[in-house]
Amino acid sequence: MDSDKPVVLITGCSGGGIGHSLAQAFASKNCLVVATTRSRDSMRDLESDPRFSLHELDVQSDESVKKVLTNVIDKFGQIDILVNNAGVHCVGPLAEVPLSAMEHTFNTNVYGPMRLIQAVVPHMAVKRKGKIVNVGSVTALAPPPWAGAYSASKAALHALTDSLRLELRPFGIDVINVVPGAIKTNLAYTATASYEGMPEWKLYKPFNDVIRARTSVSHNPNATTAEEFAKKTVEVILKKNPPAWFTYGQYSTGAAIMYHLPIAIKDFIYRKAMKF
Repeated sequence: MDSDKPVVLITGCSGGGIGHSLAQAFASKNCLVVATTRSRDSMRDLESDPRFSLHELDVQSDESVKKVLTNVIDKFGQIDILVNNAGVHCVGPLAEVPLSAMEHTFNTNVYGPMRLIQAVVPHMAVKRKGKIVNVGSVTALAPPPWAGAYSASKAALHALTDSLRLELRPFGIDVINVVPGAIKTNLAYTATASYEGMPEWKLYKPFNDVIRARTSVSHNPNATTAEEFAKKTVEVILKKNPPAWFTYGQYSTGAAIMYHLPIAIKDFIYRKAMKF
């Protein structure tokens, strides 16, 4: 039977991440939250709370997406809000990053959201209502060195979100691009672990330290907490007429300014910051 509470499906809800904080923020607003991640153990702290329905979901798997969506609709009768939050980082010089690492990044950050969107849109279109939230990144506004693959994947997601917003409007579906700045999450740890698995750089060996530092840029003392970001974001998403674009967090204003700067000035700023 249809629930009288909004049913929110969120990907990438591992503890310590944005998705986990979003799940808690939605639950505090009287929503039923379907929290998903590749390992249910990473959401163990939510198990005893009846506001959450926990599912293992691999956004790279068509079968996994179909299974979870079917189970959720069978149980609740609806999915009112889809939040595509699952994502992976990829740090390294584009000339030497293994293509397999880039493919993994795009399969998670771009095709992952599209798998969920194509699975949920037919259901939302029948009900003629729903909200799709794609979590992008400020790095797509001003792509820095050493994060080209990640920035490109988020830029692709931004572009898809813009097209989807127009294409899904006739069906009563809102599409929102949420663009975090630097948020304190466990992404810095996973990015660092992923970086350690990269091959030894050849041309860029002298830059290894500065490249490695890029993995933890969001873990600086002034970065916005995931809890604060989630609270602000959920308030915006739950509005009757949510905005098409919402950005919040450290560097969000700076990235917007960088986006509008002449390329020569933008390059100068990055060269000075990266010391080359």
